[in-house]
Amino acid sequence: MVFGMKRILSLFPVLCLLSTISLAAATKGPEPLHISQGEKVNLADYLVPGKIVVFDFTSKYCGPCQRYNGPLQTLHAKRDDVVVVKVDINRPDVKGIDWRSPVAAQFELHSIPHFKVYSPAGKLIAEDKVVIANNQIDRAASSQAGRQMVDGMISKLDN
Repeated sequence: MVFGMKRILSLFPVLCLLSTISLAAATKGPEPLHISQGEKVNLADYLVPGKIVVFDFTSKYCGPCQRYNGPLQTLHAKRDDVVVVKVDINRPDVKGIDWRSPVAAQFELHSIPHFKVYSPAGKLIAEDKVVIANNQIDRAASSQAGRQMVDGMISKLDN
């Protein structure tokens, strides 16, 4: 009995840390959360129950990505029902867009900004998709549904 209690107490700091990490992912701060730095990521760890979650796959070396920073910050700040999570595809030591990073490979990224949008229930409802066939983009099979949804949410902020 005493051994079991000592073991439980020895795990207490680890359990506290895990609950803090889960709580951080499940709350909305004033700024979008920045994650990954090129490493693989489990998006489910960053879903917030009851909120629409927009994952923005981005790089500081991508001009179009940078143009989304302000509007996404405003979307995150003004809409209580929306959380923006910025997924940095660059590893810290790579200059230029890091297409070979683990997270870029994990999500088969061929174009950024790239958006995945999840419903308040945690279901994927829109995503961008670039399909490559014969070393070319297959425009008929590709989709910008995530970007279109995000652009729609941003445009409604002005109204």
